[in-house]
Amino acid sequence: MTKKIFPLIFLVAILLSACGAQTPEASTATPSATVSPATNTPKPTSTPASDDTPTPESEATIAPTATEIPPENAADCINEAAFVSDVTIPDNSDLNADQAFTKTWRIRNTGTCIWWSGYRLSHYSESALGAAESVPLPRTNAGETADISIELIAPDTAGTYQGNFVVKNPDGLIMKVDNDSRLWVIFNVGNTTAAGNTPTGSGSKASCAFTTDAPLTDQLLAVINAYRVQSGVRAYTINQELAEAAQEHAADMACNQLFVHVGSDGSTPQTRSTAAGYSGAKVTENVYGSYPPLSPEEVKDWWRLDQVDINHNKNLISTQYTEVGIGYAFFNNYGYYVVVFGVP
Repeated sequence: MTKKIFPLIFLVAILLSACGAQTPEASTATPSATVSPATNTPKPTSTPASDDTPTPESEATIAPTATEIPPENAADCINEAAFVSDVTIPDNSDLNADQAFTKTWRIRNTGTCIWWSGYRLSHYSESALGAAESVPLPRTNAGETADISIELIAPDTAGTYQGNFVVKNPDGLIMKVDNDSRLWVIFNVGNTTAAGNTPTGSGSKASCAFTTDAPLTDQLLAVINAYRVQSGVRAYTINQELAEAAQEHAADMACNQLFVHVGSDGSTPQTRSTAAGYSGAKVTENVYGSYPPLSPEEVKDWWRLDQVDINHNKNLISTQYTEVGIGYAFFNNYGYYVVVFGVP
């Protein structure tokens, strides 16, 4: 009886020791299952392991790439850029009606913030051209360049079209690009005017391939007249001779980089209007040129708020002048506006 009990006790002891030997295996298997995203063995005490806590969520929905991880930008970092080139669709390209195309700009990060997919390009003004709501920027360190592309569709009618786009930071604030904020695409559909000379009798000859934009001059007339109505004065009417004189000087400004009222041939608003056949008693003129071009609304506001030459605003809401001619020329990324005011 005693001899039988001893082997039984010995067998129970062996079984208990076997159960005890399995416990460490279970404990080592559990951590490897819960920390399975990490492959490094010494991960439990490393900083990356603790940073990986929120990472599995993004890894579950988006393939892990450097652009999807927000960089550690300083709170006071600077968001600025400089235009480098039009990679596709340079200004004044000719496109077919309803043509789908990809517009790509190359810009340089001249600030101190690191760009990532939280920075997005979106439509700002002029023609939307079927653009998506926004597209992300690639990760771009300070000093590097980024190519930003967006899919667009040309309109189905002939004309010159422009679309303005801006880059917004993760807080939705528009980023400065050069001295402005806009990146634009401008192109021609069908038969449009891209002339070398403007047919006027003033003697000033424009010798560059500038482009005109009739819809833009119509918009400028509309915003000026809206301002006049708000100011309690009658709207201006268009005079074709004044329009010819205005367009002639706009082309001269574009081709000769002028920002004044005197033409490259010494002409003045009065002599240009007379040469165009205008027989009114008096004329005056507003001019504006810039890179990048301003919209008609922005040009009107610039004249309205100008404190250096207050005659700009006086001309906009004058009760003396009753008719106008408007010209616009675009060349080498600059836009030039001219408004000639006349008294019949």
